[in-house]
Amino acid sequence: MREPCAIAYPDPPMPRLSACIICLDEEAKIEDCLRSLEGVVDEIVVVDSGSRDRTLEIARRYTPRVIHQDWLGMGAQKAFAYAQASHDWILNLDCDERLTPELAESIRSAMEREPEHAAYELPRKTWYVDRWLEHCWYPEWRARLFDRRRCEVRGEDPHEYVHALSGPTGRLSGDLLHYSFDSLSDHLRTIDVYTTVAARGLHERGRRAGILTPWTRGAWTFLRVLLVKRACLDGFAGWTAAMLSGVHSYLKYAKLRFLQAAPGAPAPRAKPTASRDLAAGERLEERGPVGR
Repeated sequence: MREPCAIAYPDPPMPRLSACIICLDEEAKIEDCLRSLEGVVDEIVVVDSGSRDRTLEIARRYTPRVIHQDWLGMGAQKAFAYAQASHDWILNLDCDERLTPELAESIRSAMEREPEHAAYELPRKTWYVDRWLEHCWYPEWRARLFDRRRCEVRGEDPHEYVHALSGPTGRLSGDLLHYSFDSLSDHLRTIDVYTTVAARGLHERGRRAGILTPWTRGAWTFLRVLLVKRACLDGFAGWTAAMLSGVHSYLKYAKLRFLQAAPGAPAPRAKPTASRDLAAGERLEERGPVGR
């Protein structure tokens, strides 16, 4: 009797991957970001909201998919970028982020076959003024690799995030390097932009702040970052980051107090002067009981 023949089924095709980046006046940082994507993605989509420097010239060296879109807000601008991609699997980076070789290899391995999860979180490591923060903001797990068919953008400006609609989110190894703040002035400027946007969002949703709210929120955020997140182990940079995280929380609720004191006045509008402001603001406060 003849043995039955085994039927060899072909492996499913490797899903193709689009990188999506939003930008505004990022000539100093966008090239390193784009270079780190070489050999990892099948397509790069850059959505620019009106750069006046060399950002567009640099971007066009790496991709023909450079698209203009006036600023829509953090979540809406990123959702617009995702919709322009030719492929359903998306890798979202900010201009001040770069893939390490280890992370690039993890992404390639995950994409060798149909990925197990709808979204993957990447561990982000932040450079703060003059050193890497090893504790305070590390690892910041961010869902940046995802299938747009099975995920959606959630959150309120300026704190958008990708949410997987079904199943758990996976995690990849290798750091996503984040060159956030070049100076304290840069951090303070970002805090001013983000607290204005966040206070306006709270005001529009009917949230209110008591007279003690700015103080209690600010103090809690400072202590949480300093002790729970162990910023105290990151030296002077960690203490500074923790203190300014508390200042961020304080100012957000202080600005909300001023808005609710004059309910008939229009809420202030604020647009970041560069997309790095958007990236940096994602974690100026701890996620948790700090107005999220």
